[in-house]
Amino acid sequence: MNRKAVALLSGGLDSMLAVRVILEQGIPVTGIRFITHFGCDPVSSGSCGKDVEPLVKMWGHLGFTVRMSHLGQDYIDMVKNPKYGRGKNMNPCVDCRIMMISWAREALERENGGFLITGEVLNQRPMSQTWERFKQIDRGLGLEGLVVRPLSGKILPATLPEKEGLLDRSKLLDISGRGRHRQYELAKHYGITDIPQPSGGCLLTDPGYSARLRDLWDHDPEAGARDINLLRIGRHFRPTPECKVIVGRMEAENHALQAFRGKGDVLVYLKDYNGPMTLVHGPHGAEEIRFAASVTVRYGDVPDKGAAEVIVDRKGGVPYCLTADRAREEDYLSLRVAAS
Repeated sequence: MNRKAVALLSGGLDSMLAVRVILEQGIPVTGIRFITHFGCDPVSSGSCGKDVEPLVKMWGHLGFTVRMSHLGQDYIDMVKNPKYGRGKNMNPCVDCRIMMISWAREALERENGGFLITGEVLNQRPMSQTWERFKQIDRGLGLEGLVVRPLSGKILPATLPEKEGLLDRSKLLDISGRGRHRQYELAKHYGITDIPQPSGGCLLTDPGYSARLRDLWDHDPEAGARDINLLRIGRHFRPTPECKVIVGRMEAENHALQAFRGKGDVLVYLKDYNGPMTLVHGPHGAEEIRFAASVTVRYGDVPDKGAAEVIVDRKGGVPYCLTADRAREEDYLSLRVAAS
């Protein structure tokens, strides 16, 4: 067995600590961090979606390099139809873990490594981090004995690297359960000060986001990456089964809606006042444009919340102006897709 490891990194504290424990035994480690369209990407807050630059700096400080890999459409397809079901929301934790470890196995072969490392903690997550689940995943992927979980290694059966003398089992840890005290102590010991929040990155665990994703696939089962990326932006309304109206909540979201506008989409914004950028996405007519204009006035800085002029800008067309009244609550709240 080669004396080299590949680590599966989430960007969270546990995976950093797991790598550090192995590095202390003199084992070279290359990290792999997977990116998805569901929050585990450089534009999201939270652990697996933390900004890349500070993470790269931290990883370098801890003594290892990291390669990025986007799971793309394969991951979207898995989220649509998970073999092992979901948690409370749209989170397919077991299938997600299987896919990531499977791709990490390919990285292990490319890097000519001997074994994998994960930051998993025994019994930290009831759906995906039990011993029975660890066994099922490792065996199913042909990795039995080759996945080292350093944070719980002392209380798990010995792996092949331990049996062959590459790893000293006595230097692994015996953490289990959902508590974080031991991890925070280790972070202090290793000088890790920028500690990511646990479970903060995956949008599929968020009830509001999950409701939006269900709504999207209920109305458009073939919706892909662009529609999924729009789910995290703005306030969402569905005036018809085919049409979505998305209202920006801040300047950054206004810019994002402009960037994501596709063929046939319409942007609606106030002519004379500050306010949101509103995207009309999908098949629509004059009534949907009027609705978008009214909610734009509703959320804009219009004096006394009265009527105001808005610009209607269809991609590839000629912008025009119309006057819209402020939307009444009874006209729009029932059309809102869950907040996120």
